[in-house]
Amino acid sequence: MDLLQVIENNKIVAIFRGVSGEGADRGAEALIRGGIKVLEVTMNTEGAMTSLANWRKKYEGEAFLGAGTVLDLEMAKEAVASGAQFLISPNLDEDVVRYGIEQGVDVFPGVMTPTEIVRAWKAGARAVKLFPMATLGIQYLKDIRAPLDRIPMIVTGGVNLANIADFVKAGVAGVGLGSNLVDKKLVSEGKFDELEANARKYVDAVAAAMR
Repeated sequence: MDLLQVIENNKIVAIFRGVSGEGADRGAEALIRGGIKVLEVTMNTEGAMTSLANWRKKYEGEAFLGAGTVLDLEMAKEAVASGAQFLISPNLDEDVVRYGIEQGVDVFPGVMTPTEIVRAWKAGARAVKLFPMATLGIQYLKDIRAPLDRIPMIVTGGVNLANIADFVKAGVAGVGLGSNLVDKKLVSEGKFDELEANARKYVDAVAAAMR
């Protein structure tokens, strides 16, 4: 199935930032058991590319696995070489978007303004990452989607179990979830059953909002 279609159907992109080694491997397993279909590990996480390569070996076909915080072309090449199936950035670098197209890898660049959103779209991005959502707020999302509703938007920052339904109903293509989903404390304490249960709560909340 197409990555963007999977995101639009399931909404959640799990973000592993500062979680590495066995914690990243077991955490990914727990989230996938909990129903998460798309996982990214950020490039500024220690051992990120090792985690990504391990995920591809273990969970190929069970989830889409990619790299986040891809700031430039050099990082993009490193991530793709390690098996990234998609690239997500906090910024818009059109060279990265073009490279993704060449490699057959989706790139979701970080944008904030209408001009950036349209530039990313024209560069070939099939969706954009609207960031930082915690600062911008859901009203900004609604306002910006009014004229730009044809461009799929993945929001990151400020989304939690209490408000995820509001974002889904506001028409997002997806939501990036970091520490609220990939809880470092649960990982460090080895509470992977709780991590899985928390993932199920988010999956259920999305399903309820989409009914």
